[in-house]
Amino acid sequence: MQLSSLLDRFAEPETLKMAKLGRELRAQGIDVIDLSLGEPDFDTPKHVKDAAIKAIEDNWSHYTPVPGFLDLREAVVTKLKRDNQLEYEPTQIVVSTGAKQSLANAILAIADDGDEVIIPTPYWVTYSELVKIARGKVVEVRTSPESGFKISPAQLEAAITPKTKAFLFSSPCNPSGAVYSKEELTALAEVFRAHPDIFIISDEIYEYINYVGAHQSIAQFDDLKDRVIIVNGLSKGFAMTGWRLGYTASNVQVAKAMEKIQGQTTSGTCSITQRAAIAALTGDLQPSRDMTAEFTRRKKRVLELVAEIPGISCAEPEGAFYIFPDVHAFYGKSDGNITIKDSADFSMYLLNTAHVSSVMGAAFGEPNCVRFSFANSIGNIEKGWARIKEALAKLK
Repeated sequence: MQLSSLLDRFAEPETLKMAKLGRELRAQGIDVIDLSLGEPDFDTPKHVKDAAIKAIEDNWSHYTPVPGFLDLREAVVTKLKRDNQLEYEPTQIVVSTGAKQSLANAILAIADDGDEVIIPTPYWVTYSELVKIARGKVVEVRTSPESGFKISPAQLEAAITPKTKAFLFSSPCNPSGAVYSKEELTALAEVFRAHPDIFIISDEIYEYINYVGAHQSIAQFDDLKDRVIIVNGLSKGFAMTGWRLGYTASNVQVAKAMEKIQGQTTSGTCSITQRAAIAALTGDLQPSRDMTAEFTRRKKRVLELVAEIPGISCAEPEGAFYIFPDVHAFYGKSDGNITIKDSADFSMYLLNTAHVSSVMGAAFGEPNCVRFSFANSIGNIEKGWARIKEALAKLK
């Protein structure tokens, strides 16, 4: 039985793979502390849940329009105006089953065979694989802790070729927590002005989890806005991961292309989720602020714990809920049975020895680093890092 060659072009997400391995150990009765998955450990706000319950009682149970209910797209427009000072029309909004589908729609709508997509490292594991699915070519641009894991205008300019179709990035960034300031985006915008045929896909899913000030979108530059595709959703800022709702804001031509693709894959997103999303986008943002305040407290504590471990170098994240420390000082070391050769070995060593799950940095394009989430209780964070410290002390 021969399956599609498409399957050979991309890999399984390492984030999901590590979570699966953790579940397997738990099934054996082992206490595994999960610092791998990017999921807020908070409940969905009550007013959002109430809206979903009302939608069920009001029989919102039928097929939905492919790009989303009109009043939901109007709610997205209202949110973009309120939070980002950006003007859009409902025809420019496409609602999808999660931001991952929104990203897939965007890449499939613009990328042709051989087109180059520039992605600064580190990047979310799915970015590169979606480009491969679209038969595009990933052009990685290495950043560094010294640059705050942000691409410079000179690096961007050097990466652009006649085949460049798009630039794809996130701010706040998963996994590094980097947040681009208005000044940094202004400098990148100058480069894009010299290359008017390049699309910019801006993943803003962690918008509300920001520790350094107001969120800045590259769509704020009027002369670039028509080729920016904003990707956002409800999973992170509203603790609605399982509800599965993402959305894009783009020019109408791109929006219609994404709607066409989605029409042949999933069609419209869950009706109940859409009604709940209206309440989330137009309602009280205090639960989101409270969640970010708690993440701020956890960030401070995890950085204190990491600072106690020799050999780990860790920059302070400016957004999201991860740390992305450099662990390459442990490469080549052994506990007498296992020798750590790379970030994958490092993560597997912690899983099997400390029973703490993480995600190897190589999956994000940065082989010297490992991602740890602090979307867990302070108690579990302290317990997990105590185990990590003990396990790493065995490496000589």
